[in-house]
Amino acid sequence: MDISILDLAPVPQGSDARAAIASSIALAQAAETQGYARYWLAEHHNLPGIASAATAVLIGHIADHTKRIRVGAGGIMLPNHAPLAVAEAFGTLATIHGPRIDLGLGRAPGGDGAVMRALRRGMSRNDDFPNDVVELLSYLGPERPGAPVAAHPGQGTNVPVWILGSSLYGASLAAALGLPYAFASHFAPNDLDEALRLYRTRFEPGPWGQAPRFMLAANLVAADTDAAARKLRTSQQQSFYRLRTGTPGKLPPPVDDLDSVVPPQFQSMVDSLLSVSAVGGPEAVKAQLDALVARYQPDELILTGNIWDPEARLRSFAIGAEVMGLSRP
Repeated sequence: MDISILDLAPVPQGSDARAAIASSIALAQAAETQGYARYWLAEHHNLPGIASAATAVLIGHIADHTKRIRVGAGGIMLPNHAPLAVAEAFGTLATIHGPRIDLGLGRAPGGDGAVMRALRRGMSRNDDFPNDVVELLSYLGPERPGAPVAAHPGQGTNVPVWILGSSLYGASLAAALGLPYAFASHFAPNDLDEALRLYRTRFEPGPWGQAPRFMLAANLVAADTDAAARKLRTSQQQSFYRLRTGTPGKLPPPVDDLDSVVPPQFQSMVDSLLSVSAVGGPEAVKAQLDALVARYQPDELILTGNIWDPEARLRSFAIGAEVMGLSRP
């Protein structure tokens, strides 16, 4: 089973986007040596704690600093963009870097209403999502003689496309189109079981896939001891609480007393949304990841972890690679 990394390019308090991007390069290079299969980045806007807003640009930067690992989007929010522009961007990436570029597509705005207005996006674009996906696939596929519009670069690159989702909608679309499907269980696990059942039972083989391919997303916060990992996790818990209460910011440092920064009445909500997680020392995270794999039987597993200290983040993913038995290339 392939295991990959989803990097939100977190910007820690006391740092800046330039340093965050440098940390992402270091993590991608380490992931490549540790045997991770993919390194994905995600489109988010107007969030001072995330440095991956210009996702395709950052993908190219990461690909420039790696050699073998697949690099891609997890994902591009397609209603924010014209399908042709996305095809040209990822076609260019594939032309430069060869067949190691991935393209995951979501339909969320990647921000709030103000962001949607700034991106000149209307909610009607959500209704166009299935047609936009098919249009994009056509631009990345084989040459179409006589087509009035083609992606240059783009056509013939056959960049692999995934559907991303956190609800039944994405599962249904991925199944209908015969595309691989990644579920955002790392922050929205409520519909996971039903979405997975729907995707697998309704999958229609087609030109983009002959069998279902499901990717499970999970949070990973690993350290040398359980106690150290639990403390590291408080950064993510604080960040998620702030986002959900309308006060996002840079990734806060860990704390000894979570009650002092996140009201106890909110902690159960935060922990529920982050329930698809492995937190602890090596033995604990191996047991938790093994349990997730046994329950959901994913074809691929993608791990993410917002950890304030870049060195601790590197160590967390190194532990993940070790306990899951990844083979170094």
